[in-house]
Order: sequence, then C-alpha cells, then structure tokens
Amino acid sequence: MIGNYERFDMGRKPTKPWRVLAPIIWSLSFPKFWRHHDKVDKTSLPAGLKPPYFLLCNHNSFMDFMIMSCATFPHQGNYVVAIDGFIGIEWLLRPVGGICARKFTLNITTVKNMLRGRDNGTIQVLFPEARYSLCGTTAVLPESLGKMVRKMNIPVVILIMHGHHINSPFWHVGNRGAKPLHAEMKLLFTQEEVKTLPVDELNARLKEAYFYDDFAWQKEHGIRVARKDRAEGLHKVLYQCPACHTEYEMSAHGHLLHCEHCDKTWEMTELGELRAQSGETEFTHIPDWYEWQRANVRREVEKGDYAFESEVRIESLPNSKGFVVFEEPGHLTHNAEGFTLSGICQGEPFTQSWPVLSLYSCHIEYDYKKRGDCIDLNTNNDTFYLFPQSDTPFSITKIALATEELHRFHDGKLAYWGDEQ
Repeated sequence: MIGNYERFDMGRKPTKPWRVLAPIIWSLSFPKFWRHHDKVDKTSLPAGLKPPYFLLCNHNSFMDFMIMSCATFPHQGNYVVAIDGFIGIEWLLRPVGGICARKFTLNITTVKNMLRGRDNGTIQVLFPEARYSLCGTTAVLPESLGKMVRKMNIPVVILIMHGHHINSPFWHVGNRGAKPLHAEMKLLFTQEEVKTLPVDELNARLKEAYFYDDFAWQKEHGIRVARKDRAEGLHKVLYQCPACHTEYEMSAHGHLLHCEHCDKTWEMTELGELRAQSGETEFTHIPDWYEWQRANVRREVEKGDYAFESEVRIESLPNSKGFVVFEEPGHLTHNAEGFTLSGICQGEPFTQSWPVLSLYSCHIEYDYKKRGDCIDLNTNNDTFYLFPQSDTPFSITKIALATEELHRFHDGKLAYWGDEQ
C-alpha cells in the first residue's frame, strides 16, 4: 500500500437493500424514464421470474442506473459500484445495496460480496464493461465473466439499453433530450445452463448478446439531436485525422469536427453521422473512425513502436472520504511492459507497476471534475487518478486503446471476476 491512509473496507458484508429507501430510488428514476419515452421490452423474460438472478447491463451513461431500476421494478438489488461513486455517500450507497469495486482489479472480495447478496435473495447487478463506452459500442468484456456466471449459479438476465450514449455521450456529458429510448431485457441463461454449459460457450454467448451500436441504432430509428453543440468533445475520442493521419490536432466546436493540421472539417448531423464539408468523407459512422484508430495503435504495438511517458499529477482515492492530492508530481510510463508509476508519498518514494497481462483495459476520464483528462489505475487497496502534465500532445483515448491492444498482442487470459488467485 502506498501512503498511510485509512482504506475502504472492501470486506464489509453487503446490506440487503432497505425497502424503505426503494421509493426514493424509484422517484428519481421513473421521471427520467418517462421524460425520454423509454420502453423496456421484456417479452423474452419468462413469466414469473423473480430474484435472485444475475443482471448484466451495458454501460453508456449515469442514466443506465435509473433505467435499470425501472426495468427491475418492483424488486431491489445489490449493485457493483466503483469506489468513486461512494465518495461522500457511503452512508447511503450501502443501505440501498451498493457493493464497492476498484476497476480492473483481481479483487475476489467483490465477488464474495455478490455471492452474499445472492444468498439474501436479491438481484445481483453488474456492468461488466466497467466503464462508460467511449463511442456507444461494446467495450471489452473480461474473459473470466463466464467463470463468474458459473460461480453465481443463478439465472442470468441481460439488459441492453439503447440511446443513452446518444443522449449523454461520455465525451460531452449532459442531457440532449434524445427520445424515444429503448431497452431489451431477456433471459440469457437458465440456472441449468449456468451449471452445464462450458465456460467458453458461456463467454461466446455473452459476447454475442452484448453487441450494441448506439449510433447505428440512432440512424435506424431516426432519433434526431438538434443541439448546435452536438459535436463538442468528440475530438477527445476521434483524436487522429483520417485525411492527413496527424494525431492530437483535432478540435470540435458546435456541430463541427476539425483538423487543425490539414484544415479539413466534418459536420456531425442531427442523426449522428459525419459528413466532410469538402472532399471525401472517410468515415460517416463514428465507431468506424474509432476502430480505424485502434487498428493504427495495433500496428504500433506489433512493431514495438508504442510508448507513452509523462509527468503526472496524482490524486489517490484510498477510501470514500475523498481524494488525496500528492504534493509532488509522479512519473508514468506505458509501453510493452505495461504501466509503471513512480513518485513520492508522505516523504517516501514508491514505484507501482501494472504488467501488460494484468490489464485487459483501463478506465479514463475526459476533463474529470474540470481538472483535466486522466487515467484511472487501481490496486486492491488504492485508486490513482493520474493527470498527465506533458508539454507533448497526447490522447488518453489512445492510451486506453493501447492498453487493450497490448494485452491482446500478448494473448493473456486475465483472471478477473470469479477467479481466485
């Protein structure tokens, strides 16, 4: 552990949700549900299905929690929530059923707490992508999710929500008034299938069920976003120009995306498509541009050319009381060996490493709490929000893509949810 701080009690048993608090959650959730004309299709759910069951949801915005609460009404659940969600409200999150997790760690305690919640007879809710989608498409799922399904030993239900990224994209959080929205809630595995299907088949069916694309859904259903600032922030995700291939010189203003290097401009339409204002439109579909960038990062990784290095401001989150800002900057490197963070805490030097095979993905934040772009790296006892202070241009989106491609390149099978090591 780095620093002499009180740590969050991850081992504390979860609370069976207090029934008296349920109306508060529903009173906050249903108005949002109604305002966006949301519909939840439950036709594939067996009649009379009751808790306990394991509910897996996709993750695009904070609105996901509200729609999930409406979809599971009138039942309550235990919900896995990242530690930053507990800041200042641990007293409330525990009695409503919150279970704390540190993202992308090998912490079996979270799984044990979900098993305890299952034994209490409640729904166990997990967002296995472990972060908001960057462009409204499926994020990487852990290979051991199938093992966790097996360990839970209860029916598995999946809730895929459409339009939440369109309404409040991770790169420009807010409420765009998108409606109507839609979700599908269906039984993915019976308890008998959980017991008998091979883990590889469980994983294959999970990945197939988790496919979604909010921008394709938006176009298909004609959901218009008329806000004039609809493209602002998009350059955080689309950081490389497809016309001149220059990185880190994209900008976005109003409904326009612009390359400062070659001066090419694209319009983001009300239906979420891109159109070049002159010349070829390389990508009309935003996720296609994003995946093109991934392919470029993959080539860098395969050639051994990828590397990132920067001085970073360190903000640690050892518990739910709030951030501890380190007095001195640290140093972060990311390369074929993984992440390495070094610095000084309470007068003592430290070095913390995350090898490539220990991270199949990582969490990033755009202008987190107006303090800048950051990378969020976790151990079982600490969470570090690292804000690069580099004079050299960079993109945390590229760092996230590189984390996934480095792990893929080294062909690691990460022990994660449900693996005891």
